Amino acid sequence: MDLQADSSRFGSLPNATLRNLSSSSSAFFSANQSPFFSPKSPTGRLSTQSNNPCHGASTNMDSQNTCLETQEPESLTNIRFASNDVYPVSAACTSNDFRKVDHVSASTGISNSPLSSYSIGHDGFTRNRGKNKKIGRLVEYLVPPTSFSSNRLRSCDVYIGFHGRKPLLLKFTNWLRAELEVQGLSCFVTDRARCRNSRKHSIVEKAMDGSTFGVVILTRKSFRNPYTIEELRFFSSKKNLVPVYFDLGPDDCLVRDIIEKRGEMWEKHGGELWLLYGGLEKEWKDAVSALSRVDEWKLEAHEGKWRDCILRAVTLLAFRLGRRSIVDRVTKWREKAEQEEFPFPRNENFIGRKKELSELEFMLFGDVSGDAERDYFELKAKPRRKNLTIGWSRSSSMDEKRRDRYSESSKRKGKEPVVWKESEKEIEMQSTEFSQHTPKQKSTGKHGKRWKSTKVVYGKGIACVSGDSGIGKTELLLEFAYRYHQRYKMVLWIGGESRYIRQNYLNLWSFLEVEVGVENCMEKSRTKSFEEQEEAAIARVRKELMRNIPFLVVIDNLESEKDWWDHKLIMDLLPRFGGETHVIITTRLSRVMNLEPLRLSYLSEVEAMSLMQGSVKDLSISEIDALRVIEEKLGRLTLGLAIVGAILSELPINPSRLLDTINRISSRDTTRNGRENHSLRRNNFLLQLFEVCFSIFDHADGPRSLATRMVLASGWFAPAPISVSILAMAAHKIPEKHQPRRLWKKILRSLTCGLTSSYARRSEAEASSLLIRFNIGRTCSKEGYIQFNQLVKLYARKRGITGAAQAMVRAVISRGSISHHSEHIWAACFLLFGFGKDPVVVELKVSELLFLVKEVILPLGIRTFVTFSRCSAALELLRLCTDTLEAADQAFVTPVEKWLDKSLCWKPIQTSAQLNPYLWQDLALARATVLEVRAKLMLRGGQFDIGDDLIRKAIFIRTSICGENHPETISARETLSKLTRLLANVQSHTSP
Repeated sequence: MDLQADSSRFGSLPNATLRNLSSSSSAFFSANQSPFFSPKSPTGRLSTQSNNPCHGASTNMDSQNTCLETQEPESLTNIRFASNDVYPVSAACTSNDFRKVDHVSASTGISNSPLSSYSIGHDGFTRNRGKNKKIGRLVEYLVPPTSFSSNRLRSCDVYIGFHGRKPLLLKFTNWLRAELEVQGLSCFVTDRARCRNSRKHSIVEKAMDGSTFGVVILTRKSFRNPYTIEELRFFSSKKNLVPVYFDLGPDDCLVRDIIEKRGEMWEKHGGELWLLYGGLEKEWKDAVSALSRVDEWKLEAHEGKWRDCILRAVTLLAFRLGRRSIVDRVTKWREKAEQEEFPFPRNENFIGRKKELSELEFMLFGDVSGDAERDYFELKAKPRRKNLTIGWSRSSSMDEKRRDRYSESSKRKGKEPVVWKESEKEIEMQSTEFSQHTPKQKSTGKHGKRWKSTKVVYGKGIACVSGDSGIGKTELLLEFAYRYHQRYKMVLWIGGESRYIRQNYLNLWSFLEVEVGVENCMEKSRTKSFEEQEEAAIARVRKELMRNIPFLVVIDNLESEKDWWDHKLIMDLLPRFGGETHVIITTRLSRVMNLEPLRLSYLSEVEAMSLMQGSVKDLSISEIDALRVIEEKLGRLTLGLAIVGAILSELPINPSRLLDTINRISSRDTTRNGRENHSLRRNNFLLQLFEVCFSIFDHADGPRSLATRMVLASGWFAPAPISVSILAMAAHKIPEKHQPRRLWKKILRSLTCGLTSSYARRSEAEASSLLIRFNIGRTCSKEGYIQFNQLVKLYARKRGITGAAQAMVRAVISRGSISHHSEHIWAACFLLFGFGKDPVVVELKVSELLFLVKEVILPLGIRTFVTFSRCSAALELLRLCTDTLEAADQAFVTPVEKWLDKSLCWKPIQTSAQLNPYLWQDLALARATVLEVRAKLMLRGGQFDIGDDLIRKAIFIRTSICGENHPETISARETLSKLTRLLANVQSHTSP
């Protein structure tokens, strides 16, 4: 478990640093900055204790009010206010320059300089009268001895006042506070209604008086709270009031409407509200009327506009405080997020799935709001279970007794608990042997522990959607992300394919503003192993996702629970469940990480008919029956239904004629064994539909049209959006093959004759548009890119078109960019080198291989190692590259065919090296360069003996070809000297 999450159990951390600090602000309303502290008191402890019991998700912010309990009149023992987790971020190193590999000894360590010696922020638990209670994600502080001094009054930047215990309000307040503090603005957060004595109220009043701005979060129930009314009056009189409208708008806050209960909102919550707490009518009216006079602050979070409201609040507050660097940073990040947040544009024709969307909302938030309440499924009460956890964990008797008391209390009140309280160790899914699917085990003996399997708990921020390929899992998640993206700072979309998921996860560094390079993970005291460097990079991303700032992490199409490279559990990448960050996973697997998935079913008949008809209306009964037959034969897959709807909308054809055309056509042979072919064999009618689309493209644009060849080439690309220009180049490189025309092709030609002139000889952009219109491909948010469904790519790959793989590899090598198309370059490497048990699919000429090594493999390997700390993948790539170069070199020195001996040359040629000596020298020098790079990378992981062997081979090659005095030979000898010295030091320390 993360140290930051456990620190509250064992005491405070030594120090903490802050990233992106403004030059004139602190990230905390810290102890030494507070007007209530002086370094003379014998003891001082800041905690998050609460005088009131908290239940479930409602406790996230309850205890963030300012409370004070004293043992001596002159000392402070307990003060509570909110703060965020603050973690160090070291200097950036993103360059893939080759010289960085040479710079071994210099590294950028993790900064440990304390921001304040008095304030340490971390997630944790409160200790209330000796009993552990989970109080959300709050903060416990341990500070040096302090005493109260009323004469010392220092200010914090922002005071945040709120009232209420609803989970969504608490999440919003927690996010606002965390966002302000991570940008370097000190905050003081409180719900004054939770303070129970005059001394606590005195502390809050001094904080209000010392704050530069007063943010008051307004809800429908705020106007019946005397403390909210007092905050409005106080800050409006100082002209520093910043109202935030949470579940109402500025136009709703009119005195007469509230008193006379006008409108749907105030029928229930309005009236003479000052009478509820015994206040004065004039003071109440003055406070509410003050809102209409605040014109420059219109921060509205109602209707789900959380993100816009919070980022605008941060920008405006920073601007008014003179922190222009914060304004520029937030603006720049926001522009980047708007361009790259979603992989695909929203589907304006999304149909159905109301129940699934509402269930996802409940699974993640533990609450359903807005229109979803009407569409939500009936939640049935489930039998109570003790120790209901996520993952495998041992339950203590104390936890069982605590849960029994909680359940019995709820039962006495006539309520069945829906959200269970859990301890920290149960929320965190441990990557142990017990996290696998094993039956329940009961140990014997008097003091034996009992192990229990688990299921997902609602409201813990984790959801899994499972279903067949083409059923609409990605569409569901995309619609959910667009609907609720305002509740998150950003939607982080990750491809879940096992070969690419780790790289996709590390690619989040640019959005999270954290560096994952090896130079940021090295310690001067010792050399980290490759595994430790990879784990450190993953931990840095994971730590950012465990802040109090909410993100939505979408893992789309998870292939396996284990990573393909090192077989580690994917669970190790995810943040702790129960935090602010939510995770949604789509997969074809029946079960993932012992979570009970939301199994996505088919669309209803009405929804399916609506999707297939498209723009075609008023069909006869016979045509509707034909659509029902098509739906049944397609297995009711959403992908097939969408393609049918596109064909009926684009072509002058009715459903019955389309059904007859599909039945006439035959799909290519995909009967070979294999798990990936199972989905193809099950959906033969869908494959016939693909062939109909290909024939439409061919007849519209000639034999083997560009659109058809783009689909065939797409099967060999990585499962990521593909550049249309690279895809079109690969399509052009596929050799054309003319086939005799069949009867069904003549029928299609008669149907598409009107399209021939309009679709004739399309350019690459027009061809991609054609694919998108027929729902074979889908448009991407990134301009000039296209994405294909997995079933389409799998069928294109199994179709066995000659030269498609070679065309893809050559197109990617010639036009691909390592920074923009790294996934497809890796896919080309898989075809070229045969990773793992994969066969070598594509073989290149020696001249092409040399270009590949110099321009692609070396930069890719160095960037993967240095920038992303993916040491194992980079080293394996370079090792296979070395083997390929050695095999090519061996072919050069092998005697050639006998017919060359009968050439007209004066001297018989025995080998290819003699035939082309310069090409052979370039090949040998390229191998020496790869060996040298591998040696330097081995040095970074402490593998000095392996590096020594590699660099000696490189020196031998360079000495033989270039000579001993060549600069590259001298450079290699210097590397050897360094390795020899380090190896000697290791041997001297390990020898007895």
